[in-house]
Amino acid sequence: MRFILLCVLLMTVSCERKDQPVSLPGSYSYDAQFLRKHTRQVIELADKAGEARVLLSAEYQGRVMTSSSGGDSGTSYGWLNYDLISAAEKKKQFNPVGGEERFWLGPEGGQYSLYFHSRDSFKIENWQVPALIDTITYEVTQSNATQATFSKKASITSYSGTRFDLHIERKISLLSNQETEAALRASLNDSLNFVAYQTENQVQNTGTENWTKENGLLSIWLLGMFTPSENTVVIIPFHPAPDAKELISTDYFGEIPADRLTIKDSVLFFTCDGKYRSKLGMPPAIAKSVAASFDFQKNILTVISFELTPNADYVNSKWEIQKEPYRGDAVNSYNDGPLADGSQLGPFYELESSSPALELKAGETGSYKQTTFHAEGDFEKLNELVQQLLGVDLNDLRK
Repeated sequence: MRFILLCVLLMTVSCERKDQPVSLPGSYSYDAQFLRKHTRQVIELADKAGEARVLLSAEYQGRVMTSSSGGDSGTSYGWLNYDLISAAEKKKQFNPVGGEERFWLGPEGGQYSLYFHSRDSFKIENWQVPALIDTITYEVTQSNATQATFSKKASITSYSGTRFDLHIERKISLLSNQETEAALRASLNDSLNFVAYQTENQVQNTGTENWTKENGLLSIWLLGMFTPSENTVVIIPFHPAPDAKELISTDYFGEIPADRLTIKDSVLFFTCDGKYRSKLGMPPAIAKSVAASFDFQKNILTVISFELTPNADYVNSKWEIQKEPYRGDAVNSYNDGPLADGSQLGPFYELESSSPALELKAGETGSYKQTTFHAEGDFEKLNELVQQLLGVDLNDLRK
């Protein structure tokens, strides 16, 4: 009798295991299960078919953690730091938990920096990410199947001692096919799998003093962390100009080697394999409102489309006391790699964009929008889309 009961039990367990979907590393379902286990207040946006999905976290400041164009079994597009997310304690300096769009504030360096304390030298050991954009949980003020809004009221003090009282609001919306085409200003082939979302980010000056250039200004800074491959290339088009190469910053962490960066008349190609720490930036004077990456190994296209004001002031984030604190970048890309001591945050790579400097009177609000888009499918169909969006032929780049 015991033998029969044991056989029945084993058959039942076997059937249950067979019916349960297996979540493989790199898939959306794997990351969704992991985040629900190790973090709080995870919110999922999804279309009616369940193919386009976006995973958000209130614990990480309304961050877009990852997304998928193929439902549960689809590729998870965001890079996640599994060890850090599951760790019992937070890091003191910075918690690079990942996520494919996080909300930060600029500037990073300079006399108006939010990441260094007064009189500290601009060295990595003195760099400190404010808790407001690193460890503090934001409030969920609205949530439904395709939208969620997060907010936080706080204050922050700059390197020069200026205090900013502010209210942050961040709304994330999953876009329909029609909304995606409108945001990208391009037509999409029906055969492509894609997901797109837009974030609307607002910062209000809740203090009694106006924010002025003389005392330093803030910017809205959006950064996306993605998983690199041996064959991932960041593509950033720009308006041609005689001095374009001189305007593009390529020395954030030392000059980028020539075999990792190609700058042509109106586009640059940046190798992002997560093996060499480097960063570049492009000013609003020549930037276009789009940047992208293409993973030739996995056939994945990633695009960010953002608001751009060519003649506006943008905060300067270079790690130095600056002569021109409002001649900063509108778009950046970062490739992770080993630090001097051999340790590494990732590997990952980033696409970043920034709002103009927020010169706000007391009570005023500044806003900034960005759309993130991922697509997979037939290479030639993706190439047609890349030519629409970026004016680049992937066949030439692959050669």
